[in-house]
Amino acid sequence: MKTVYDLASLQWRLSGWIPYLWSLDRTMEVGASPKAEIPALAARVPGSVQQVLRDNGLLPDWNSGLNARECEWVENRHWIYEVEIPAEWLQSGRATRLRCEGLDYCGRVFLNESEVGSFRGSFIPHIFDLTQHLRDGRNVLRIVFDHPPRWLGQFGYTSRMTEWKTRFNYTWDWTVRLVQTGITGGIFLETVDGAEFADIRCWTETDSQARTGCVRIRGAAPGAAGFTVRAVLTRDGQPRASAECNGPELAARGLDIGPVPVDLWWPNGLGEQPLYTLEVSLLSPDGSVHDRHVCRVGFREVWWDPCEGAPPEADPWVCVVNGTPVFLQGVNWTPVLPLYADVSEEQYRHLIALYRDMGCNILRVWGGAALEREEFYNLCDEAGLMVWQEFPLSSSGRENLPPSDDESIRAHEEIARSYIARRQHHPSLILWCGGNELQTETAPCDLSHPLLRRQNEVVAEMDPGRRFLPTSASGPRFYADPAQFGTGVHWDVHGPWKTEGSVDDWRAYWESDDALMRSEVGAPGTSPADIIRQYAGDCDVMPATPANPLWRRTSIWWIEWDRFVQEHGREPESLEEYVAWSQQRQADLLRIAAECSKRRFPRCGGFIVWMGHDCFPCTANTAIIDFHGRPKPAALALAEVFRDNGAEAEGGS
Repeated sequence: MKTVYDLASLQWRLSGWIPYLWSLDRTMEVGASPKAEIPALAARVPGSVQQVLRDNGLLPDWNSGLNARECEWVENRHWIYEVEIPAEWLQSGRATRLRCEGLDYCGRVFLNESEVGSFRGSFIPHIFDLTQHLRDGRNVLRIVFDHPPRWLGQFGYTSRMTEWKTRFNYTWDWTVRLVQTGITGGIFLETVDGAEFADIRCWTETDSQARTGCVRIRGAAPGAAGFTVRAVLTRDGQPRASAECNGPELAARGLDIGPVPVDLWWPNGLGEQPLYTLEVSLLSPDGSVHDRHVCRVGFREVWWDPCEGAPPEADPWVCVVNGTPVFLQGVNWTPVLPLYADVSEEQYRHLIALYRDMGCNILRVWGGAALEREEFYNLCDEAGLMVWQEFPLSSSGRENLPPSDDESIRAHEEIARSYIARRQHHPSLILWCGGNELQTETAPCDLSHPLLRRQNEVVAEMDPGRRFLPTSASGPRFYADPAQFGTGVHWDVHGPWKTEGSVDDWRAYWESDDALMRSEVGAPGTSPADIIRQYAGDCDVMPATPANPLWRRTSIWWIEWDRFVQEHGREPESLEEYVAWSQQRQADLLRIAAECSKRRFPRCGGFIVWMGHDCFPCTANTAIIDFHGRPKPAALALAEVFRDNGAEAEGGS
């Protein structure tokens, strides 16, 4: 029987060290050692080192002024999380494992005096066998974090970025350098005697016309000869269907439920989002439960049709859900906080509710970050927000080709397999993508690249019912050039993110547009004046020019002081005047772009804004939700466009 204990419920301690000095303390009581530079502090798990330090007054508020620069020393220490395992959790004769859903980024794990394993990589779970290292009496677990990579930021060479850690932490045009270290996901102690499940995953298949669905369950049950695998599908606590097989049969051919009658899951605005609970139990001959896997599933059918008037060789960009063509409208989802280990479920709930109420039906989870948590997907399932999930690769400005060495391809295969196994049961997930803005010098990358080709093979093997896109933008062109409108070369394109011309020039561009999909479109706008003032620190809030350190601390791309002066013939009289002008301009530009794109449906399949929410109090960027989680005028303008379904067909449950 497997028993799982949540280590996050215990009292953890965190200490900071001059690198490797901790290894000289042979008592192994490093949390209480006087040699620690930062003596033991109470720590929340999951959570980041930086947040513990800030809570204890050892780091300033990195959101304020230029304080983020004063936090970079954290990267140059070793950090040790330590906890004592309760004796009652441990039983002789049982295999005991440590399961870590997320460790950021590299280091070693110790139990008492013994090193039980090392870890490297932020995108996959890590599992350690503790059995041979347990002892009678006290058992102290330590997770030692080494230095993170020196640079993975926005600019450089993608083919050389072969450390599998989130890149946005190293600065992007919407956040400062704040390189997270910490425990980013659930952390559990598992004890097992005998049979258990291994690598259980599931997905659904739906016939929307017949309104029937199947559940496919795959995995293994080592040591389960003579055991029964029972799968039960329920809705609102009421059983709807079930199926059984024996333990060896699960590994040999899997277990399927159905087809059975189902209620269809619909995108936001087209119907309801009914969800079902799937419980898979491993039953011993005496009927006792040895292991259990529980998840939620939904039933919907998704396929992709060509856009009206598209060249015959073009990728299909009309998303059809349950037989209904859907205009994809939403935002590019970036991390809620730079230190994403510290995001609360309430923060997820707030943002997802905002996007749902805006009329969004899709979120593109951008490739410079990580796989979002299970609760993010659960909330998207409930809200009817479809998810376009990218694997963790992104452009680098100077060179944008993915790595092609064998080791990187193997690492990304492992990441892709892990992503799929953990999230493919969610009805909200409609698309896997190789990464963000991966390009040759002349065009977006395609399946001729060996790493992207391997990703595609993994998706085809493990999740064949979902689309795989090599990268976004995709097709012959990265950016839509007005000089080439009407030539059929603009498929899924990115940009523009601002205009150097007038609003009339912007409107003319969009009225001539021929792109089949607009998966990244933006326009700059300032944060509200109260946020700019609150987080200015010692900096002056004006003038809003590149000469002002406050306005250039993330990127100068989004400063439009000169445009204001050109339009008004003078400089702004106050911060408030500049903010009002900037936010209205952003709202006007995005409304025009969204209206023109949606009006062309089904010649255009969708419009996704770059970007959704601020994770840092930027003075200006392209976010439409501010750092305090409030809609900017641009979000309100887009909501009017998104909630107007016009002549689109309506579905139903």
